[in-house]
Amino acid sequence: MPRSSWPQALAWRLRRQMLDPTGAGSVEDVVHRLGAIQAQSEPAAELSVRTRLERSRPGDVGRALADGRIIKTFAFRGATHLMTPVDAGVYLALRAASRMWELPSWQAYYRLTPQDWPAFRDTVREALADGPLTRAELGAVITATPRFRHLSFVFDGDAVTLLKPLAWQGDLIFGPSRDGHATFQRPDHNPRWSGIPDIDEAGMHAVEAYVRTYGPARPDHLQYWLGAGLGAGRRRIHGWIAAMGERLVAIDIDGESAFLLDEDIDDLAGTRPTACVRILPAYDQWLLGPGTADAHIVPSDRREAVSRGANVVIVGGRVYGTWTLARGTLAVDWFADAQARPAGLADEISRLVAILERPVESSIG
Repeated sequence: MPRSSWPQALAWRLRRQMLDPTGAGSVEDVVHRLGAIQAQSEPAAELSVRTRLERSRPGDVGRALADGRIIKTFAFRGATHLMTPVDAGVYLALRAASRMWELPSWQAYYRLTPQDWPAFRDTVREALADGPLTRAELGAVITATPRFRHLSFVFDGDAVTLLKPLAWQGDLIFGPSRDGHATFQRPDHNPRWSGIPDIDEAGMHAVEAYVRTYGPARPDHLQYWLGAGLGAGRRRIHGWIAAMGERLVAIDIDGESAFLLDEDIDDLAGTRPTACVRILPAYDQWLLGPGTADAHIVPSDRREAVSRGANVVIVGGRVYGTWTLARGTLAVDWFADAQARPAGLADEISRLVAILERPVESSIG
């Protein structure tokens, strides 16, 4: 069995995630490499992308969205994420496989049976045929149809829960904001959209993409990403892992068994541990990919703060501090029980200031 260490494995993962070294590509290159980037916070999403690029400008993520090079939709854990149009189909196929809208509680609350959904989806797609609509505008069109008039109570409140299965099935994605209101549009109006693939084709692709970017990965990592994140069943995930055959190799990392693609074994073996320092926003994919329960990334006694949305400082891939930015001061809280502050921290602060393009003073505690 090939052997490695966690410092070496994390150094390899940093390179795969365009953190050490940073990449020379585009916004869509970063989004594709990571699979998905949380989009609840636009500033955090933009920082997640720009900190991985050698050159970038403010607003690059927004321009990529406007051009259709990336899209925003509901995905992992029902939250909004940035994805490329092709990758989105893969992850949405897995998310839709749970068919949550067929649960008895959903049928009782929305008074929509499984037999109602084909017509409901057709109504939504027809409503969006001429361009993006706000939630209120979409609701007005849907409830003008006698069969769905009873859904007025949904659109009078928060209709997000009802709209999510439509996103998972590829009927809508977010459109450009209008007067401060979110809009929704059809994904198939984007020429880069390739639709929702077969579930097993999507699952195999998702396993390979995860291990290539977030590996070496244990089975519980894949369960966290594809199971807890998207609702793909454990049996399906194990089936996709098994179907990878000899392409997926078990390696020993400091006594733990983890998977890596066969073609990446030599690359990992040639990777040296790193002391690279990176300042990352809350909910960055470096954290969300393996999950904050992974003690190789987040010390167990710091998990609560990180899970609640702390911005983090990593050294060699491991969280050693948190940071805040308020009133022009970047304050770094270095963990008292962590290693000595590395020399690279000052350089990384300077890099962040250059990305933010505004005067910032720093304070390291």
